[in-house]
Amino acid sequence: MRAVICRAWGAVEDLEVEEVEAPAPAADEVLIEVRATSVNYADSLMVAGKYQTRPPFPFSPGLETAGVVVRGGARVTRFRPGDRVMATLGWGGLAEQAVARESETFAIPAGMSFEEAGAFPIAYISSDVAIRWQGRLEAGETLLVLGAAGGVGLTAVEIGKAMGARVIAGASTAEKLAVANAHGADALVNYATENLTERVMALTGDKGADVCFDPVGGELADAALSALGWGGRMLL
Repeated sequence: MRAVICRAWGAVEDLEVEEVEAPAPAADEVLIEVRATSVNYADSLMVAGKYQTRPPFPFSPGLETAGVVVRGGARVTRFRPGDRVMATLGWGGLAEQAVARESETFAIPAGMSFEEAGAFPIAYISSDVAIRWQGRLEAGETLLVLGAAGGVGLTAVEIGKAMGARVIAGASTAEKLAVANAHGADALVNYATENLTERVMALTGDKGADVCFDPVGGELADAALSALGWGGRMLL
C-alpha cells in the first residue's frame, strides 16, 4: 500500500509517499481501508518530534481516519467487513490502510460523508472534552469561543449550542465571524477591531462569560481572562 512516511524528525515538507507493507490488526483492532483522512496541527508536531507521542521510525502520521472495515481482530465484535467507520489513531492515518482499536472506532452515521467523518473525531473530541469535562459548561451559561472559525473553535461553537449555552464567537475577520454565525453563534466579537474584554462585558450585562474556550493564546488570553465572570472557567 502507499503511505506518507516519516523517517526522521523534521518538517512536513520532508515527508515522502512510499510503498510499504499493509498493517495487520491485533486482536482488539480493525483494519480500515482509508477513504478520507485529515492533517491536524498535532501531526506537524509529531513529525517534528515535539508531540507527546514519538513513534519509532519509519512511521506514517495521521491521528484520524475514515473508511471501510476490511476485517477485525479475533476479539472484535462491533464491526464487520464493509462497515463505514471513523477512528482516532496514535498514528498511521495518512495511508491507504490503517489499524485502529475497536474502542476508538465509531460507525459513521447515515448522511455523513467520508470526507466529513475523516475530519470529525479529533476536533470534536478535543472540544467536547474541554467544554464538557474541564469547563463543566451548563445550559443557560455563556461560552466565549476564540478562534471560532478554526477546527476546534467551530466545533466548540456547535457543542456549546448543543449543550444549551449562549455562545459568543470571537475571530479576527468579518469572514470568519460569518462562518461562526452560520454555525449557531449567538453574538460575535471581532477582536482585531474591538476590545475583547469590553465587548464581552457589554454582551453579558457586565457579568462576564462563564466559560472561555481559547485555542489561540497570547495577548488574547489575558483579555479573555478579564472577560470571565465570577467563578468563570478558562480553557487554554
